[in-house]
Amino acid sequence: MAVDSCGICGGDGRITNSFGNETRCPGCHGTGRRSEDGGLRDVTKTKPSHYRATNKAAAPPKAQGPATLAGIALANEVQASAHVSNDTKAKLTREIAEHEATHGKCTETFIKKVKKQLRPIAR
Repeated sequence: MAVDSCGICGGDGRITNSFGNETRCPGCHGTGRRSEDGGLRDVTKTKPSHYRATNKAAAPPKAQGPATLAGIALANEVQASAHVSNDTKAKLTREIAEHEATHGKCTETFIKKVKKQLRPIAR
């Protein structure tokens, strides 16, 4: 019975590149015989151990409402507005909290912008 030699290394079990480096054949893994499974291994990361949880800490929760005195006063003014819808009130309160998170405080320009949105529509 004839043994089939590896098609990549020719039965040597070793391969050499153009720089003279020599290594084991990836087709037969150094045996020199043709393998039954085709010779090449699946190297994709399909094991569950490759998908472990990261070591990162959970992100801090976002502020639900304003934290500074100016922000709280502005949010109370938004909530007291009678002609503004509840959706708009919630949106403006969320904007106030996000502005405080990025800027550290409510700037005068931002306060004017919010108060402008609270004015009744002139007809």
